[in-house]
Amino acid sequence: MPRPLWAGAISFGLVTIPVKIVSATEDHDVHFHRVHLADMGRVRTRKVCELDGEVVSQEEIGKGYEIAKDQTVPVTDEELEQMPLPTAKAIEIAAFVDADSIDPVRISDSYYLAADGQVAAKPYTLLRKALERSSKVAVAKFAWHGRERLGLLRIREGAIVLHSMKWPDEVRNPDELAPREVEIGEEEIEQALQLAERMTIEDLSGFHDEYREALEDIIAAKAEGKPLPAPAEDEGREKGEVVDLMAALNASVKAAKESRGEDGEDATVHEMRPSKKTRQKKTPAKKTAASKKSTASKKTAAKKRSAS
Repeated sequence: MPRPLWAGAISFGLVTIPVKIVSATEDHDVHFHRVHLADMGRVRTRKVCELDGEVVSQEEIGKGYEIAKDQTVPVTDEELEQMPLPTAKAIEIAAFVDADSIDPVRISDSYYLAADGQVAAKPYTLLRKALERSSKVAVAKFAWHGRERLGLLRIREGAIVLHSMKWPDEVRNPDELAPREVEIGEEEIEQALQLAERMTIEDLSGFHDEYREALEDIIAAKAEGKPLPAPAEDEGREKGEVVDLMAALNASVKAAKESRGEDGEDATVHEMRPSKKTRQKKTPAKKTAASKKSTASKKTAAKKRSAS
């Protein structure tokens, strides 16, 4: 089991469930050191007091809050742990809501809650089964890294998962980011839906980090003194290039069908037809042109008769 990050209890009404928090994810990123390029020596961050210029150890460093210029109040870890909060050592379930009502934007880091000892087995299982048999998730409050947080409890493969969540006032309003209203044809929408259907998959297990793999290849080549892998060709469009939306959708659907071994011949969508209003405007213009042509022909014929 991964190293526990926190130990406390779930408070579920009058039920108390001792639990430990363990990380639900792993970091597979490639991490670099800062080095002096001349000799590859490590360059580290030195913690220096700005008043006396002395390097201080971790044991000499604490928390402080600046309440005014040149006035800072020290706050110790012990004082934070003794705050009169019911969530200081508990994940307090406050409510249950429908799972579909949770905005994914609000969900942050994820953790597993492991039952802490045999005494936790029965209440842990009780809460798990209650969540499994309903379409609801539990909303909880808990203290984490010096602040109170909002959490979400749900079940994943028999384990209770804790998702830390953003508070309602921490989510920005996206109204100002939305583009101006534009006209989209029904055929374009239908084609986009067809593309989404062709790209639908059962799960995400086939995805992997191609950037990390390419980075590991570069590191391996440099370590072995081999030439670096050839850079990938950029097949993307030039920035700012205008695309034909229908043509792009047609090509995308055709490519999606071909990737699945399907016949892509029926992927073409007919061009958007002009509206009745547009066709009615063009008709008088054609009649006017024909009328002018007829008048000109009559004048030419009259001139010929006069000349003869």
